[in-house]
This record gives sequence, structure tokens and C-alpha cells, in this order.
Amino acid sequence: MMDVILVMNAGSSSIKFALYPADSDTRMALVQGKIAGIGSAPDFIISKSGEYHLHEDELESIEASATHAELTIRLLDWIQAHTAGFSLRAVGHRVVHGGRSFAAPVVIDPDIMNELETLVSLAPLHQPNNLAVCQAIARRHPGLPQVACFDTSFHRTQPRLSQLFALPRAMTDAGIIRYGFHGLSYEYIASILPEIAGSVAEQRVIVAHLGNGSSMCAMKNRQSVASTMGFTALEGLMMGRRCGTLDAGVVLHMMEQMGMNSQEVTDLLYRQSGLLGVSGISNDMHVLEGSSDPHAREAVNLYCHRAATQLASLVCTIDGLDALVFTAGIGENSALVRRKICEKLSWLGVSLDGDDNEANATQISDDASSVRVHVIPTDEEAVIVKAVREAID
Repeated sequence: MMDVILVMNAGSSSIKFALYPADSDTRMALVQGKIAGIGSAPDFIISKSGEYHLHEDELESIEASATHAELTIRLLDWIQAHTAGFSLRAVGHRVVHGGRSFAAPVVIDPDIMNELETLVSLAPLHQPNNLAVCQAIARRHPGLPQVACFDTSFHRTQPRLSQLFALPRAMTDAGIIRYGFHGLSYEYIASILPEIAGSVAEQRVIVAHLGNGSSMCAMKNRQSVASTMGFTALEGLMMGRRCGTLDAGVVLHMMEQMGMNSQEVTDLLYRQSGLLGVSGISNDMHVLEGSSDPHAREAVNLYCHRAATQLASLVCTIDGLDALVFTAGIGENSALVRRKICEKLSWLGVSLDGDDNEANATQISDDASSVRVHVIPTDEEAVIVKAVREAID
């Protein structure tokens, strides 16, 4: 019987999961997959020496309205029925917001769960689902160790000025600061960057995590110095459905002049804006790149423009730029987005090799570039399983 660790990464409409051996430092998952389409048409996709869908009769009991908690129970049942020889030793979770209290992974207990619930309003698309999955597992397996790994923890190395808003000190003291997100992704990139970039990894690096949720992080010595996301995962870059940085006066106008309530504003900013809102077509970059609609083209161009301008603003926080890393779904797969962003950075000495960029090569900068440009797939699950192994050792 092999002891295994289950890694759970709950999003707004999906749950990614993977099983790893507990007594090994391998980054390779034994089984991995996701539950997609939560809230509409849940679909189990399991990868184990290839990818296949569960038979329809195994999904008959799952309704379209099934919640993250209900589907977590279904997943636990699947693991028990289909992974003979595995014994569940612990579970690791991606939790989006750790606030000020959690600067490192922590074993979840009732007190910690209560504290994490107070942060739900700061990450309304993700935190409730993160915690619902934890609670469902606790009900099914009481006493099973569960470890929370936080997207905000990596950024606690930032200097105070990078964390402050220009608000009254009482609000800062109450916790209204810039926390930063996508920390698990940045931690992974920081951990493997020396293997790829050598000594440049310790210098002035900006990592662009570009996906349906997008942000950037400026690093020195592989530690976070500044990030584009702040108090919530709404600030910063334009995203799939989120608007990114917005004049706060627009929100006041929506509420005072347009009569919108807080829930309507929240829904607009988090779910109806970004690539979807500007294009009116889709939040999927691949779909927009293949569209001839001028609104789709404008959405792509605005995404790249906003990314380049905010990347430039991060350069001053680390006094220059030695390396740029693209990661996550768009960053790893869209040669067009990378090219458009880098074209706007030529004043920094950024120059791409066109063929390498089209091929999604690991290094896409050419010999004339004074900035090394890399494409590195991220692996948040590897960071989580490492933390769980250390917690249960």
C-alpha cells in the first residue's frame, strides 16, 4: 500500500487535483486531472498514462448544479474506487488569500478555518470554493491532515512601500494593504529558474503569470519585491473576465449615478469585464486570436498594451531588468501576446527570436537582446506537495 498526498486547486468553476507519493521528492503525479464546468455541466477528466473521460453512467448521479463540496465528495469516492493500492496520507490545498497572518503553509484546524473565512470578501471568486473543498474533505475524512498553501505568502518579502496604499494609517493598520497573488506560481518559477537561467535568476527578474487571471511579479534574489495585484485579485493587469486596475471614481459613478448596488458592481468587475467585456465574444485568448471581429482584436491589443505598461512600472522597483519570464496559460502558449508585449519593451533592450517565440521555446530572446526572455510552464501543484511533505514529515 502506497501512502499518497492529494493536491486540490479549486477555482471558480473547476477543481484541479493530483495524487503524489508521500514518501518521495518526485514532481511527477501518479494521477491528475480536473473537474471542469462546475455550475453548468460538471465533467471529470482524469489523466493516468493518458487522458480519458469517466463513463457516462458514473456521472449520472451528478446534477448540473452540483457544488464544489459535492463534487469533492464525488472525487474522493472515485479515488477510493479507482486507485487500488493507494492510502490517502494528507491533502494540500491552494488557498488564494492568507491575509497578514499566514506567511507560510499551515496545517488547517478549526481556528485557522475560522480565520480564513474572514478573508472570503477579499477573494470572492476563489476563497469560498477553496474552503468548501477543505470542509468537505474534513467531513469525509476527520483527522486527515490538510495543509493550506497561500497565494499571498510569497509576497510577504516585499518592502513596506510596495505594500502600502496612500490611505489613512488606520486603514493600513486594519489590514488594507497590497497582498499580491499567484504566489504559488511565482514560488515555483523562482525555484527552477537557476536551472534555466543560471546566475541571472538571482538578478532583476519580472515573471508574467498570464492566464484567465493575470499578474506580474518583480523579483530580486528570487524574492518578491513588487507585484501588480494588490488588496484583491482584481487589481493590476486586464484579465479574462476581470477589469484589472480601475479608477476608483468609476466605481463611485456606477453606484451614485447609475444606481448599481455593490453586488452588481462586483459582478461587472469580476465576471463581465476584461477580455470578455471588451470583445463581447469570449474570455479565451485563443478564441479571440482566431477571430476576425475588430472587437476581438481590440481586446487582445488592450491586454498586451496594459501588460507592457504595467511591466514597465515594475522595472523601477528593481532598478532595471535582466530577465523576463512568461508563464501560465496565455504566457506559455500565445506567441502573439508575447510578441506584442515585447515589441513595446524594445527600449529596455528586449528582442525576440521570432522562430523560437512561435515554437514556445524555453528561451525566446535573440542574441542581440540585453534581457533574457524565457517561457517556463508553471507547476503550482509541485509547490503544494512539497509543503505537505514537509508538514507531515
